[in-house]
Amino acid sequence: MTTRIDMNCDMGESYGAWTMGNDAAVLQYVSSANIACGFHGGDPATMRKTVAAALKQGVALGAHPSLQDLAGFGRRAMQISPDEAYDIVVYQIGALAGVAASQGARLHHVKAHGALYNMAAKDEHLARAICQAVKDVDATLILYGLAGSRLIEAARDIGLAAASEVFADRSYQDDGSLTPRTRAGAMIEDVDQAVAQVVRMVREGKVRSVGGKDVPVQADTLCIHGDQPNALVFASGIRQALEAAGIEVRTPPPRPQARATSR
Repeated sequence: MTTRIDMNCDMGESYGAWTMGNDAAVLQYVSSANIACGFHGGDPATMRKTVAAALKQGVALGAHPSLQDLAGFGRRAMQISPDEAYDIVVYQIGALAGVAASQGARLHHVKAHGALYNMAAKDEHLARAICQAVKDVDATLILYGLAGSRLIEAARDIGLAAASEVFADRSYQDDGSLTPRTRAGAMIEDVDQAVAQVVRMVREGKVRSVGGKDVPVQADTLCIHGDQPNALVFASGIRQALEAAGIEVRTPPPRPQARATSR
């Protein structure tokens, strides 16, 4: 039974004159930050400021690479090859790693964003390309991926540390995938419902699907979406509920690498 979990949040998604989320407030409650790298959100100044704010709160830094889709916020599926996925992930990790280095820090993890994340969760070739990109940039990084997905399998196959991710504000399908945002009921908007789902995933390793099935999940890290209107309410409510249940919130440490293979 898991008695600890990481809380991560997607952040740094503002750019130009557009402000997204309430990063400064949410950072008080999470242990890891997934910082946009400019393809779906974020810009150089936002990246610098978000890294600084996360470091001030002692929050682990993670790159949040995406499909190159500012207009669609990275949530529109696109046809890309594994090589293209590899290249865009290397590029975006490198950008944020440079920003972190300028402030005397290093990255801790990488989590793909939006459509890229969901595509790779089911496509073993995209999953392998993303994981190889992460490893080739920095083999000490942890790959955050949907629990039970191709991303987690690919990471373990190449000897990359992985953290299985679960979601508080998303509903699940019978196969363990997230309900597409285009469907009714995809988002959980009630904090109490979200808290109940999280505590059960951590305590029992199960989540109830929209079809009424108990789906097994490994809950290493929990995602809070920073762009949703109630992000601060969710983050504070879930953090308090976890602590009340005796569940420790902390960043996952690097794990020993398994067998390694070349690209």
